[in-house]
Amino acid sequence: MEKVAVVILNYNGEQFLKKFLPSVVKHSHPHKVIVADNCSTDHSIELLNEFPSVEKVILNENYGYAGGYNQALKQIEAEYFVLLNSDVEVTPNWLNPLTEFLDSNPAYAAAQPKILSFYNRDFFEYAGAAGGFIDTFGYPFCRGRVFDSVEKDVGQYDQVTDIFWTSGACMMIRSEVFHQLGGFDSEFFAHMEEIDLCWRMKSAGWKAAFIPTSSIYHVGGGTLNKTSPKKTFLNFRNGISVLIKNLPRKKLIWILPIRILLDWVASLLLWRNNSYDHFAAVWKAHFQSLSSSRNNINSIKRSNTAINGQKPALIPFEYYIRGKKTYSDINNTK
Repeated sequence: MEKVAVVILNYNGEQFLKKFLPSVVKHSHPHKVIVADNCSTDHSIELLNEFPSVEKVILNENYGYAGGYNQALKQIEAEYFVLLNSDVEVTPNWLNPLTEFLDSNPAYAAAQPKILSFYNRDFFEYAGAAGGFIDTFGYPFCRGRVFDSVEKDVGQYDQVTDIFWTSGACMMIRSEVFHQLGGFDSEFFAHMEEIDLCWRMKSAGWKAAFIPTSSIYHVGGGTLNKTSPKKTFLNFRNGISVLIKNLPRKKLIWILPIRILLDWVASLLLWRNNSYDHFAAVWKAHFQSLSSSRNNINSIKRSNTAINGQKPALIPFEYYIRGKKTYSDINNTK
C-alpha cells in the first residue's frame, strides 16, 4: 500500500490543472498524485495526458465535492489521503510535516497545512487559513479568518494546534478513518462537508491538527465565488444540516431555533443590500434542510457530550457588535 496519495478532484478545471499541477507533481515526489475527474466537459482529460506520472480516476457524472471524493477514494489505496483543490500551489517539502505528525500522533486522524492566499501571499486564505473552528451556533471561522476579515500572516499562529475542522482545500486524513466514517455526506454536495466529517470524526474520538511548517497557496472560489446565490444556498443549507446531524439532542432543541433566527436576520441584511437572490437563497436553504431532516431527525445517532474544540462564543455578536475581527481578539489568546 502507498504511504500517501495526493488526490485532486477536478471539474472543468483545465486552466487550474495547467497552472498548478506541475508544482504538485514536482513537490509531492515520491508520493502518488491522482486526479479524479468529476465528468468534466472541458479539455481536462486531454491535458492530463501531458502528465504521465499522474494517475486518473474518471467518474461518470458530476457528484460534487463530497460525492466525487467518496467515489474516487473507493478506488485508491494509501495509508493517508491528501484531498487537494485543483487551484492550489504547493511548496517544497509540504507533505513531510503532515505525514510525520500523523505518524507520530496516533490519536489524530487529520491535519492541514497553513493555507495562504495565492494572490496576496502575505495573507491567509479564506478557506481554512490556520485551522477551523465553529461557534456555539455552528458558524465556522478560522485562526486567521473570521467572516470576511483575513489576517496578514506574521507568524501569530505558528504553533501546532488542535482544531475543530480541517479545510477541504487541503487536508490529510487517515484512509481507514475516512472509510470507517463513511466518507463525506454526499447530500452536502459542496461546502461544509469537511466540517461535518471532522465533527463525526471527533465524536468517534479522533483529533485534528494544524501544522504550520507545511504551507500552500490557494486561489479560492474556483468553482463558486461568494457572489453566487448557489454558494449562499449551500452554505446556509449545510450549516443547518451539520447542526441537525451532530449536535447532542438536548443542545439542538434550543440552539437550532436561535440559529434559524440569526440566519433570518442575515437574509434581511442581504435584502437591504439589494441582494434579493441571496435573500431567497437563505430561505430556500432553510426550507430544504429542515424538510429533508424532518423524517429522520429522531433516528440520527448523536453524541451525548459536547464536542471538544467547539468554541463557546457567538461569532456574529463578537464580530459585528463588539468589533472583534480576529481569532486572537475573540479568544484573548494567540
